[in-house]
Amino acid sequence: MDTILKTIFHLNKMDCPSEERMIRMKLEGFAGIKELEFDLENRDLTVIHQDSAAKIENAVKELDLGLTEVNTFEVDGYIKRDTSGDSRDRRLLWTVLWINLGFFIVEMTTGLISRSMGLVADSLDMLADAVVYGLSLWAIGAATLRKKKVATMSGYFQILLALLGMIEVIRRFAGDEAMPDFRMMITVSILALIANSVSLYLLQKSGNKEAHMKASMIFTSNDVIINIGVILAGVLVFYTNSKYPDLIIGGVVFLIVVRGAIRILKLGK
Repeated sequence: MDTILKTIFHLNKMDCPSEERMIRMKLEGFAGIKELEFDLENRDLTVIHQDSAAKIENAVKELDLGLTEVNTFEVDGYIKRDTSGDSRDRRLLWTVLWINLGFFIVEMTTGLISRSMGLVADSLDMLADAVVYGLSLWAIGAATLRKKKVATMSGYFQILLALLGMIEVIRRFAGDEAMPDFRMMITVSILALIANSVSLYLLQKSGNKEAHMKASMIFTSNDVIINIGVILAGVLVFYTNSKYPDLIIGGVVFLIVVRGAIRILKLGK
């Protein structure tokens, strides 16, 4: 019988659910890996595997997540994790993906109509979430090289859109632009907030305490915070009669999108 090993990686920069998904996708094609366990709070990744840890370590290093410590032990009496609920979890995550993709279309359309950079930026954040969910849920049998190509194209596409958005924010800061429609900003953001709240409720209702489901909950919680930020910006546009609150929140969210896209690009290495 092959020896079962447990390797614990400490990653200083693994502090976000998107990084947990990046690692899962990066290591998906390794036949010797039996389980991945994530502790985002302590920034530890535990890999249960059969083959040498060196190949796994090299793959993790490529993601540049601040690997500082690697410890490997033999495992006695290994019992495979019960995966009976995985198909249900995958269906749930697909539901969250489609919610994100749907609201990308809604917020992008209404953002352009209402001249709100906050809504446009939030739509790109929704798209970034959908891409990460989609990449991590893509058919298990898909070729790793194909996934890397899609990740690279997605990353560059998101960066391009975010940079164009930042340029537009700067142009509107400097120019004499029309005020964004605060009513549409608030209404659409409230709808997005409801959608993300429903997603968060479904994830919590699943009762699954696995790391990947916890990560999805944190991911969706971050979206809720951004939705509230855009709502607040809309309220400030109304009270101050100024375009600047919308531009500020838009700029901040565009930067968040760029940060996420750079993480996705690391998968193409």
